Amino acid sequence: MFKEILGLPAHVLVVHAVVVLVPLLALLSAAYVALPRFRSRLDWAVALLAVAAPVSAFVAVQSGEELTDAFVARGMQGPVLEQIFAHSRYGDILFRWVLPLAVATLLLLVATSGHRRVPKLPSWVTPVLSVAVVALGVVSIVYVYLTGHSGAETVWGNTL
Repeated sequence: MFKEILGLPAHVLVVHAVVVLVPLLALLSAAYVALPRFRSRLDWAVALLAVAAPVSAFVAVQSGEELTDAFVARGMQGPVLEQIFAHSRYGDILFRWVLPLAVATLLLLVATSGHRRVPKLPSWVTPVLSVAVVALGVVSIVYVYLTGHSGAETVWGNTL
């Protein structure tokens, strides 16, 4: 399922979505925290990104595993395979940070929605969720960088 898109390895296409969506989620959710007066303008975009970013990260991890399996099946070994495994570990860690970022963001959206069906929450919930969203966003951006850099270094490191 995650192997190819139009004859190309799915991973090399999907990673671009991760590189865009995860930092966008982190930045827009931080803006949602920092700029309460703009929350009504940001809420739908943040909610959509909170769904799309972890989905794209999951698909990137799965398609990366398919690509790695294909390389191993073709007999790839040595230092480049170790680089691929390191890149894979970063991708796994990235997904493990993006998923809680998405959940915390969605919880923050609900907590600050003011909707009549949302029960009255303790006053500490919004600040705690806000700190969690910003912190998880920063860590997620760091892991987008580390994952992307390790992948690019593996593919392009000795090219030029």
